[in-house]
Amino acid sequence: MTRLEFLQRFQLHQLSDYHPESKQRSAHLQHVSLRSASVLIGLVERQGRLQVILTKRAAHLKHHPGQISFPGGKVEPSDPNAHFTALREAEEEIGLRYDEVNIIGHLPDLLTISRFQVTPVIAFVDPNYQPKLDKNEVDYLFEVPLEFLAHTANMATHRFNIDGKNHRVLAIPYQSHFIWGVTAQIIQSLQTQLSQQ
Repeated sequence: MTRLEFLQRFQLHQLSDYHPESKQRSAHLQHVSLRSASVLIGLVERQGRLQVILTKRAAHLKHHPGQISFPGGKVEPSDPNAHFTALREAEEEIGLRYDEVNIIGHLPDLLTISRFQVTPVIAFVDPNYQPKLDKNEVDYLFEVPLEFLAHTANMATHRFNIDGKNHRVLAIPYQSHFIWGVTAQIIQSLQTQLSQQ
């Protein structure tokens, strides 16, 4: 998918909501105090096609250790908005500078079972960026073709036992990576957004 195709599909349609199962899993959180967080869906143009920046989180982290995720994290009291949080966290985690990012929008907030309200911020990233990973937070970084992630046939549901309860979760296998949980839910929302006619 090219940059222009993405902009046309993303900006010409109303924001899509999350998968019904994702919403059902977090329905009990509607009236609970949640911590705010933001993630950056970084889109990098490579040879005329967009790639999505993903990271593997460090194994020792408290939340979602070892999982594939977008750069991001908790909103700090000094952060003026969700966009700022996503950019600050991307700079801390992968060394992405503010001047290498052009924000184009966001997806709806996602409530997670770990009691976060996550704002996915979408941005174009300078293809010449040089990652500088904070190894305390990020094991490694990789890029996935947006066309692969946007293709609904690549999304599957898997059964997991979480805290003694069986759950069906969305997941996308990509090469040796297993993208699931919050990241897969956000990708599913992006798929829906991009597939609108």
